Amino acid sequence: MGPIKLVIDTDPGIDDAMAIFLAAVSADIELLGLTTIFGNVTTDIATRNALRLLEAAGVDAPVAPGAAMPWGDWPFEPSWEVHGREGFGDIEPVTPVTVPVGESAAELLTRLAREFPGELVVCPLGPLTNIADALVRDPGFAGNVARIVLMGGSLDEGGNITPHAEANIYHDPQAAEAVFASGAPVEMVGLDVTHRVTCTEEDFDQIAEASPELGGMLKRMSEYYLKFYRSVGKLDGCSLHDPAAIIACTHPHLFETRDVPIRVVTSGEEAGRTEAAEDGRKPTKVCVTVQGPEVKQLFLDRLAQLP
Repeated sequence: MGPIKLVIDTDPGIDDAMAIFLAAVSADIELLGLTTIFGNVTTDIATRNALRLLEAAGVDAPVAPGAAMPWGDWPFEPSWEVHGREGFGDIEPVTPVTVPVGESAAELLTRLAREFPGELVVCPLGPLTNIADALVRDPGFAGNVARIVLMGGSLDEGGNITPHAEANIYHDPQAAEAVFASGAPVEMVGLDVTHRVTCTEEDFDQIAEASPELGGMLKRMSEYYLKFYRSVGKLDGCSLHDPAAIIACTHPHLFETRDVPIRVVTSGEEAGRTEAAEDGRKPTKVCVTVQGPEVKQLFLDRLAQLP
């Protein structure tokens, strides 16, 4: 088998940067493009950051800007306190040389799914608005895409932005509900497993030593990220949320899954909660356990290959 054909839907974001660099150096991934979304930052900043990351990694792939706001009248405020005003902690913004393509995120996603039916893997690392928009734009998208491996939600772990909701799902619960109800081949890499894969300050020192430029960039970002985690009482490092989802795309055997039909609470105090549905919808493959040390070591080994 050759490398998987992957599009990452992303809101970079510090752990998004880790995930994109991971994909860039992975021989078992053919990165066909990035689509951008609000979440950690605004969509404009996410697009600029996505272009910057691909330039830094030496990857020639299209970047398509996506939705700027959630479905409906759901309010949105970026996660400034977690990722910084520009998305990369204290690192100053840089204007990329490259520019986004003329297609929207939904246009790029649906076109690539038609070009590579049964082959395209989409890995959303932010709110699911672009994926929901793609499903509306092309009803065939759900059948054309091979897998939608999303970072978001939880089954038993509770939330990380409210007691009930994980942040990516909370930022657009209506779009998330549309994706889970669509019948598309959805796999959920949620807090049940991402909270079990963490990196410490010493791990980022190791990454920077192996790759002073790009690894050093991640090291600088991690200082802000780790400071946030310490501020909320997590002293043993930061969770590798988005890199874990990338690894689930290429190494699914490192995750145990359970088939569970998932619905999203779309309003009220529990908005964004992901829970078992009882309406006969197609099950989601929910990651329930992870071989955490193996996932972390794979992450470290691959980032050691950064130029």
